[in-house]
This record gives sequence, C-alpha cells and structure tokens, in this order.
Amino acid sequence: MKLGVCYYPEHWPKSRWQADVNAMAEIGIEYVRIGEFSWSRLEGVEGEYTWGWLDDALEVLANAGLKVILGTPTATPPKWLVDKHPSMLARDEAGQIRGFGSRRHYSFASLDYRQECRRIVTDMAKRYGAHEAIVAWQTDNEYGCHDTILSYAEVDLAAFKVWLTEKYSNIEALNQAWGNVFWSMEYASFDEIELPNLTVTEANPAHRLDFHRCCSDQVVAYNKLQADILREYSPGRDLVHNYMGFFTAFDHHKVGQDLDVASWDTYPLGFLDQEAIYQDEEKQTYLRTGHPDFGAFHHDLYRGCGKGRLWIMEQQPGPVNWAPHNPTPADGAVRLWTWEAFSHGAELVSYFRWRQAPFAQEQMHSGLLRPDASKAEAAFEAQQVSDEVNQLSQQLGLDKDELEALPSAGSVALMFDYDACWALDIQPQSQAYRYLFWCYRVYESLRELGLSIDIISPKSDLSAYKMLVLPAQVVIDDTLQQALDKFEGVLLVGPRSGSKTSDYQIPEELAPGKLQALMPLQVERVDALPEHTQPLVNGAWGEGKLKHWREQINTELAVYLEDEQGKPVLVGENKRFYLAACLDKPLLKACFEKLALLADIPSFYLPKGVRVRHRGKLIFVFNYGQNSANYTPPAATCLIGQAQIAPAGVSIWLKS
Repeated sequence: MKLGVCYYPEHWPKSRWQADVNAMAEIGIEYVRIGEFSWSRLEGVEGEYTWGWLDDALEVLANAGLKVILGTPTATPPKWLVDKHPSMLARDEAGQIRGFGSRRHYSFASLDYRQECRRIVTDMAKRYGAHEAIVAWQTDNEYGCHDTILSYAEVDLAAFKVWLTEKYSNIEALNQAWGNVFWSMEYASFDEIELPNLTVTEANPAHRLDFHRCCSDQVVAYNKLQADILREYSPGRDLVHNYMGFFTAFDHHKVGQDLDVASWDTYPLGFLDQEAIYQDEEKQTYLRTGHPDFGAFHHDLYRGCGKGRLWIMEQQPGPVNWAPHNPTPADGAVRLWTWEAFSHGAELVSYFRWRQAPFAQEQMHSGLLRPDASKAEAAFEAQQVSDEVNQLSQQLGLDKDELEALPSAGSVALMFDYDACWALDIQPQSQAYRYLFWCYRVYESLRELGLSIDIISPKSDLSAYKMLVLPAQVVIDDTLQQALDKFEGVLLVGPRSGSKTSDYQIPEELAPGKLQALMPLQVERVDALPEHTQPLVNGAWGEGKLKHWREQINTELAVYLEDEQGKPVLVGENKRFYLAACLDKPLLKACFEKLALLADIPSFYLPKGVRVRHRGKLIFVFNYGQNSANYTPPAATCLIGQAQIAPAGVSIWLKS
C-alpha cells in the first residue's frame, strides 16, 4: 500500500525540482510518474534528441530515493511529426480530421505512426532501460480518451480489410456471417468493403461489430509493439497502462495480456456529474464524495484485467476541469478514495497531479500543490493516509510489501464482456438500456449487501467462486458453456444472455442459445421499455418493478417472480437461475440476498451510503453519505477509526 504522484518536471524551472522531491518525501510519496506527454521536449526537431533535462530529473528523483514510472510519450506526437505523416490523423464518424492542438491525435491503425512510436520508444528504452530509479513503464496514456478508438480514416479502412481477410479468408464467408443478402449488401471482394459510417440509414450491425472488434485489436497491437520493446531493453520492470472510468471502446482484457499491471485514472466527482447513469438525487447526495460504487466497480474490473494486480495511476485530488460542473471534494474524500482503492487490492495510489499548472488546458485542474506551490487540502489527506498505512503496518506486524500481498479476491463473481457491451450498444433496442449501466446497477445491488466482488472475463476460471452473475452475456461460446456446466456454485443468468451468435445473429434455437442445455427455457418475445414504463413484479422472492427490458419465456422451471400478467420473470432450479427482466434495485437486492444465502455467503443490508470491502482478515468500512453512519462488522476489532463513521469517513477492522 504505497503512494505516488504524477509529476511534470518539464513544466517547472530546474531550480524547483529539489524542493519538490523533498516535499514529496515529507508527505509520504514513494512513486513518481513522469514523461508521458514530453515528446516535443525530447525531440523538438526530427532526429535531434534533448535528453539532458530528463537525465537531470531522473537523477534528482533517484537521489531522493523515489521510484519512477516512466511514460512513453506517444499520446502527444509533436507538430513536425504530424506534418510529416498527415495520414496518421484519425477521422471522426462524419469524416472530419481530428487534428493537432491537443492530444491523442493519431489513429492506432497508422503504420507510419507505429514506426515513429517504435523509434522513440526504442531510443528511450535503450537510454533509460537500466536506470536505477525506473521501476515501471507506462505505455502511452489513456487509450481512447476523447473518443479516439473508432477512427474512419484511410489507414483504418486498410487495416479493416486486412483484419477481415484474416478472419474470413473468403468473401462468401463474410457475406454469410453478416447476412448481406439483406438489402442487397453483398460484396464481390474484400476490396469493395467500406467503413460502416456515412450510410443513408443504420449500417449493418454485424459490419459495425466487426469494425469495433478490428479497432480494438489495433489498440492491442499498438500496445504490444511498445511492450515488446520495453521488455527487450528494460527487463524486470513492470509494464502498465492507465485505463479510464466507464470506458468500453476496446477490450481491456486483451490489452492487459501484454502488461504486468492494470491501472486506471479515477475521478469520482467528474464522472458522477457527467454520466447519464446517475439520477439527480444521486448527484446531489454524493456531490462531494462521488457515487459509492464508482471507484469500487472499476477497481474490481481492472484488477481482473491486470491478472490480479491493480494500481491507481491518477487519483482525483480536488476539483477537476473537464466535467460539466466541477465541485470541491468533501473534507476527507481524497483519503476515503485512497483507502477504497487499497481495500480492493491496489498496490499503489498515485495522485494527479503534484502541482496545479497555471497554464494551458488543465490550469483549473487541482493538484496536491496549488499553482504557487503551497500545499492544497489533498496533500494533507495524502500524508494522513501515509501515516495510517504505517500505523496499520505496525498493528498487524506486516511491512508495506506484506500489506500489498493480502488477498483481495471476492467471493462473488460478476462477468463483464467488452464484446457483449459493443453488441448491445450497437442495437440496444431501447434507449433506456445500456449494458454497462445494467452491469453497474447489478454490481451496486451486490455491494449494498456488503458483498465483495470480482469482475471477471468470460475466459476466467470460475472454480474459486461460490456465486456467479452473468448480467447479460450476449454470446455463449463452447468454452464458456463448458465452464458453466462445471460450475458448482449458485448461478444467475441475466436477460439478453445467449441472445446472439458471434456473427451477430439470433441463435437458431432462440435465446438463450446454448444455455438451453443448462437451463430448459426459451425466449419467445422481448419487450424493450422506456424509462417511464415499469410494470409490477411479485412472487416468493419479493415485489418491485421491472424496467428497460422484459422477456417472454417458455419454461417448466420453478417460478420465483412473475409479472402482472402472471408470466415468469425469475425461474430456476438446482442453484441455477434465469432472470428474464431488468429489475429495480430493491427487488434486485432481495433476489441477491436469497442467492447469497443459497451460496452460504453472509450478506447485510448496509446503511445508506455505507460500503464494506474485505481484504484478507481486514474489513474496510466507508461512508459516502452526507450524514454520520454507524456500522460495526460482526466479530471484529477496530484498528483505525470507530463504529460511528463521519461523512467521507473510513474505519478499518480486523476479523477475530
């Protein structure tokens, strides 16, 4: 459990650097990320490197005993490079060039740009790969930020044709898979294929899904190019990328296969304000702490993408600059967010940024220091966390590395599939339905019962879990079907699962497709509902409302919930259950309470705004609410804090 910060020595006079690193050490900072936006300062003119300032910065950091995460600078190609390779620029769906003047101005599919990246990353890795201070490399920065995964330039079309040729081999197979006989969309060769934009009306959904898969694979290839170079010239260092919140445009599990650690950039207040999932009441209640499950959901998701290893590369320290509104965090919120991350297995929490920049696009984005270099509120909260980590270490008789090694796995697994997300975003059928938001609300309902959760991919090992939830696993392939057949715990399969083939067609046997061998039922009809229409549901497991999506199913399985017309909504037997609708949160929680009981997992209805996370024998309790709350975990001794938890407060307990 260690602290870090993002630092930009190139933004400040060299005479200031020593004072900065001294102040970092005083706060308890051990890790520093640098370099990820520095290409123009490293190579302002093609082929003419100016390494001196970075050499000096690394020396200052190393002498202070700070560990460095060095970023490759490829998120911000300099002007001369863009002028040299104008075809590297991405185009939006309307065909407009996304040009120079901010960041992320490139297409992942550009082979010219990949070659330039290969050159700069290789030269950096050769120069700094064995540097004593460097313990990790960050590849690029925030893949896809500013909606930069899907690009519609000529280089993207060329990459798409290659990708399709490799997948289908012959054009007849593609026409069959896409159903191109519909509307006479058949192609005679791969050369005829265009990108799925600028069509008169909706493009073929199979065409769109394959294009999305192709764009995701371009990110994977781009990241692997850098990772392979760094492993060759800087062995023994961790490789990491910083993902983002509520971002699903590429497959993070695939990218993570070439990295050692998954990290992400967490901005609880910005996302609360800008995301459509949150209702006005939630935005008001959690205005200054963020939604109680925003950070947790992504911690658990990205820990799964990182093969069990998680860092926070950018933690919000105060008001940001990019949301529609940018309120100040509550006193204690930065501390709360930091401990929340540690409770979910984070090895490192790094704050963005060290000192607020008084210039350019992010001049209103706060840091640990104000623009005049005085300490902002978050600096004191970071120092408090550092002191508390030392206190916890002493109480448990463990050093920081041993604290990091505490088990972080949950007892409940929630399956999240990026391919399913793309499929249902392409044809949601109801504007009120979004796969990501449904998964989030399922997660929220589980967490409000005090359950600790792992978010896993369809390829994950299921054997360790007592309970498994598939919110909407659109495609059930043979491998997943076999894994579900062998799963011995309690299984809940949600609506829209098994509703498509991998070619984006309705299964011949209807939904839930291959799952019918496991659960004898068939979806005969679907009802895609607007937000204002929420029919009543009741039965042995509770009463409430369904929303957004309802399926008419034919089955002989036992019925636990039914709608107003007496049609089954929740059915099952032998620890295997199928939910044929999206439910409101109170009823969803009631169902999960029953399932947890069947799985022999203790659950508790927590006070509003309170959340609990277990890590080894430690129990972390967090209060995101506006009022004090009282919660004492059963059979536990308080180590930090107390049972009465103030707003934005934390308590840490040890199980007896």
